[in-house]
Amino acid sequence: MHAQDQKSKTLALFDFDGTLYPHDSFTGFIFYALRKRHIVKRGIKILPWIQAYYLKLYPAHRMRPKLYASMFKESDAEEILQLAQDYAQQLIPKLNSKLLDQLRQHQQLGHEAVLVSASLDLYLKPVCSYLNIDLICSEVEIKAGEITGFYQTPDCSNQQKKLRILEKYKLQDYAEIYAYGNSDEDKEMLNLAHHRYLEGRDKQLPKINISSSSMPY
Repeated sequence: MHAQDQKSKTLALFDFDGTLYPHDSFTGFIFYALRKRHIVKRGIKILPWIQAYYLKLYPAHRMRPKLYASMFKESDAEEILQLAQDYAQQLIPKLNSKLLDQLRQHQQLGHEAVLVSASLDLYLKPVCSYLNIDLICSEVEIKAGEITGFYQTPDCSNQQKKLRILEKYKLQDYAEIYAYGNSDEDKEMLNLAHHRYLEGRDKQLPKINISSSSMPY
């Protein structure tokens, strides 16, 4: 009986940037939290990598940690965390209404919903707290009240999304898995799912199977 109950569960995986949130929250946070003079000064030091990234010669999963380190290294953690909290409050009203409705429908049916993102835990934690969903993302290091500039985990994109999901969830326990993404960085996550949606390509969201509801009767 227990095995049958376990197998009735449903998991819904949502990417953030470009999917649940229509824009680039990572770059947006840099411009929200830091002064323009600071951004320019630090940006000049990694200009060759920035140029290579925009020329598609340097991959995003390497660019993000390098850009984060350049911009936030040795910042005051308390100040950045407060800015991240404020930034999260600005992100929430801008969420993709279509996908937010889909997320809410999953929750109403008792499905487990998870945000899986390469963006930063600094501001995604308060977003997920508001949405009441779990979080898998790029986690940053804080030591002695200071932002070190390093990640605690690898950039959570591509293969890392798959690995982090498999670390946290026993997928064999789920009767159905839904995944929502928008780019090649989400392919590994999408491939784990029975029902997939790629924002910008697919015209219709997957129909949620009500019979897979985990709600008590």
